[in-house]
Amino acid sequence: MFRPRVIPCLLLKHLGLVKTVKFKDPTYIGDPINAVKIFNELEADELAFLDITASKENRLIDIELVKRIGKEAFMPFAVGGGIKSIEEVKRILGSGAEKIIINTNSVNDPELVNKAAEYSGNQSVVVSIDVKKNLFGKYQMFTKSGTQKTSIDPVEHAKKMEQAGAGEILINSIDKDGTMTGYDVNLIRQIADNVTIPVIAIGGAGTFEHFREAVDEGHASAVAAGSMFVFHGPRRAVLINYPTEKELEKIFN
Repeated sequence: MFRPRVIPCLLLKHLGLVKTVKFKDPTYIGDPINAVKIFNELEADELAFLDITASKENRLIDIELVKRIGKEAFMPFAVGGGIKSIEEVKRILGSGAEKIIINTNSVNDPELVNKAAEYSGNQSVVVSIDVKKNLFGKYQMFTKSGTQKTSIDPVEHAKKMEQAGAGEILINSIDKDGTMTGYDVNLIRQIADNVTIPVIAIGGAGTFEHFREAVDEGHASAVAAGSMFVFHGPRRAVLINYPTEKELEKIFN
C-alpha cells in the first residue's frame, strides 16, 4: 500500500531550532541536533531544515550545522536557507543533505533551479512556495520568509518551476503556519492539480486527520509539519514526537 511521506519540518534561526506562528515571533525550542537524534529513534520518513532568516540576511544556512546534521541523521533530509548559487548547492549536498530547498531565489534567479537539477537530478531539488491570502481572498506569493510580497501567481510559479527542473513543490500557507488548525486544502489542491511532480503540503497541521485531508482532498503527495512534531498539549510544551508506523498506516488506510 502506498503511504504518503510524513516529514517534520524544522525551522532554524542561525544555529537554534525555532517555531513561528504565521511566520512571526520565532520562539526558541532547542538544539537541532538533539531533535535529529530523537527523530532517528522515532524513525521519521525524512526531515526538512529551513533557516528562516538566511535570505533576509543575505547569507547561506550554516554549512557546519548541515555537516553535523548529516553525521547524525539516519533518514534523508532537505536543507533550505539563502541558497543563491550552484556552488552553494554543491556545498550543501556535499555536506550530507539529499535535497536542497530553494524559495526566494527561485524567483530572483529561476535558472538556479535548472542548474541545480542538471547537477544533482530533479529528485534533489525542492522549490518552496510561501503563500498568503490578501483582503479579497486572493492567493499572493511571498519571498524572504514572508516579508516580500510578489505579483507572481503561485500556480503559475509552480508550473514554471516544474519546467525548470524542480522535483518537488513544498507549498506553505503563511496564514496557517503554526496555528495547528488544518492545512489550506484549497491552496494545496490548486498546486497539486496543475503540476505532475510531487507536492508536499505544509502549514497548519495539528491532527492526523489534517494529514488525511491534505492527501485526500488536497491531492498532496506528502505532508510536512512543524508545531505538531515539536509541541505537546494546549500549553505547547516542547516535546519532540512522531507517529508510529501503525498510526501512519491507519491515517492513510
